[in-house]
Amino acid sequence: MKLNRRAIFGGITAGTLALGLAACGGGGNDEEGGSGDLASGEINASGASFPDAYYAAAIEAYAEVNPDLSVTYNSTGSGTGKSEFGEGLNDFAGTDSLVGDDDGVEAGSFQYIPTVAAPITVSYNLPGVDALQLPQDVLAGIFAGTITTWNDATIAAANPDATLPATAISLAVRSDGSGTTTNFSKFLEAAAPEVWTLGSGDTIEWPGNAIAGEKNTGVAQIIQDTEGAIGYVDLADATESNLVTASIENADGAFVAPTLEGATAALAGAQVEADLSYNPLNAAGAESYPITAPTYILIRTEYEDPEVAAGVKEFVNYLLTDGQALAAENNFAALPTSLQEQALEALNSTIAD
Repeated sequence: MKLNRRAIFGGITAGTLALGLAACGGGGNDEEGGSGDLASGEINASGASFPDAYYAAAIEAYAEVNPDLSVTYNSTGSGTGKSEFGEGLNDFAGTDSLVGDDDGVEAGSFQYIPTVAAPITVSYNLPGVDALQLPQDVLAGIFAGTITTWNDATIAAANPDATLPATAISLAVRSDGSGTTTNFSKFLEAAAPEVWTLGSGDTIEWPGNAIAGEKNTGVAQIIQDTEGAIGYVDLADATESNLVTASIENADGAFVAPTLEGATAALAGAQVEADLSYNPLNAAGAESYPITAPTYILIRTEYEDPEVAAGVKEFVNYLLTDGQALAAENNFAALPTSLQEQALEALNSTIAD
């Protein structure tokens, strides 16, 4: 069946944010400081480490809105989050990659809910080199293991003003099943198919100069500790770790740094599928950052416990409304208005009151 495609445009509006918890039937705090008819109890989730900084901030802020609902998010990586969702071990899952046949999630048992997006940075540790431009085919060659030293002629040609050492390149990659890996490898596959032949997915068979770490934080630590290292890390963790990031060639041939502005530009050109998945990788536009990744929450189409269903609906509604204001300060791009509205509609139709 052919999926409908709709372009994403615009930004978050005050009117949309004002929907707040009212969209899921919450009555707000009463005058005595209670939580009125808001949800209560506990809900737990696991999954992608890519959006962990945003979800942590949102959970903290949400606790002030409704202290009677405890929300736990365990940053395990997209692969584990999806498998635990399939096994019924969490109430919702975070993932940066789509559900695959090997994830153990039954078709029709879930709905994608997009939440935020962010750049996947290409961060590196090369003392004395504070600015670096990487063409798409060069980046692919580095991670494919065919470019192995920093003074390689292809890197030097793109950076004529840099003094590049003969240091060996070490790749900092994920050891766990990761949506960040999926999006990074999908970008390389699309941008430089003749160079990148390792495929795409939550796991990759990396070349021999790779050092693997768990979650985005583990990759960031490898880069920090290893002179000559280069790796792929979400913007929040790269910023937290004070990593140096490269500017990456985009589809228009411009070199763009990993910024929220670049991510927002990439979102503007993305297309939304009928299931609310979308792909902003290598989007057209001179200002688009080419390795911009989406992230999703998987909610169930059926919940056995109505209190859990109410809690999931209320918290995810918060992420899509008032919680969007927390995105930028935590190094994530908020959803465009049209996608935000589509996500709210999907949430309300999937988990009925």
